Amino acid sequence: MHVLDSVRTAQVLPYSRLVPAVRQAAIELAAGTIVAPERQVVTLDPPSVLLSMPAIGADIGVTKLITVHAANRHHGLPAIQGEVIVFDTVTGKRHALLDGPTVTARRTAAMTLLGIETLAPRKPVSVLIIGTGVQAAAHADALVEYFGIDELRVAGTTLARAESFAAAMRMRHRALVVNAHASDSIKHEVPPADVLIALTTARAPVLPPTVAAETLVVGVGAFKPDMAELPSALLHARPIVVDDLAGARHEAGDLIQAGIDWNGVTALADILSGRMKRPSRVPVFKTVGQAAWDLAAARVALGALPSFNASASSTSGHD
Repeated sequence: MHVLDSVRTAQVLPYSRLVPAVRQAAIELAAGTIVAPERQVVTLDPPSVLLSMPAIGADIGVTKLITVHAANRHHGLPAIQGEVIVFDTVTGKRHALLDGPTVTARRTAAMTLLGIETLAPRKPVSVLIIGTGVQAAAHADALVEYFGIDELRVAGTTLARAESFAAAMRMRHRALVVNAHASDSIKHEVPPADVLIALTTARAPVLPPTVAAETLVVGVGAFKPDMAELPSALLHARPIVVDDLAGARHEAGDLIQAGIDWNGVTALADILSGRMKRPSRVPVFKTVGQAAWDLAAARVALGALPSFNASASSTSGHD
């Protein structure tokens, strides 16, 4: 079995391969050829939980086990730890153990890229990211790697946090121009951008009710019913597309609190498969995550492991 740490896991998940894999997984999930029940949440103590997320395809299956310990900063440990176990669907043979937080960060960013590719009116040149955490960094890397973004704006809870994040991104991507803002400065007026991505755990909207009609708004961070990044007025003014309709009904706090009509919400897979057309107006794209996206990442990872490919070739039949 291959055991990959965070660095190696990132190396085997290039966005050029991960985005198409997530696209295929979304279509398979909608068709029922990937089975992925709702994630199980077990409380360890009041601020800490264990998350279990299985997904089974015809080729491989995965189970992602993640622990979230909010108080771990006092122990010098990351709050989120875990792994993705990858196994053969037919035999149960274990193929790989991937770093869970890295898989989560990259497949989440890949879904955002897929949403932009599918729903934005044009290839983005400028992007505004709200948030300065792990997901914000993964999204910045993804935008540069996949779309070649050379202009990025970032908004943090304080200007100092935004400037620190901007400096780190400039070090990682020398040609990237990064402008920092405090979140309060964009609550009334958003700087011009082709795409706006919210990546926070806010419990109150971080955007004004009105955003330029040609700007694609992507909500990623609010993943619990009591969280909300996107204002109700914005959600009621635009079409809404989600990565996973079943999960969004329970986890998309923005949509739940806004009281949106779920009959009018479109699953991205319906657009990808051609069952529905892309909205005529630029929508809001809301993601909540799905274990099927972890399975997509596992497929990409296995495909990048030479010894796995050699083994698969040696055991395959011939026509």
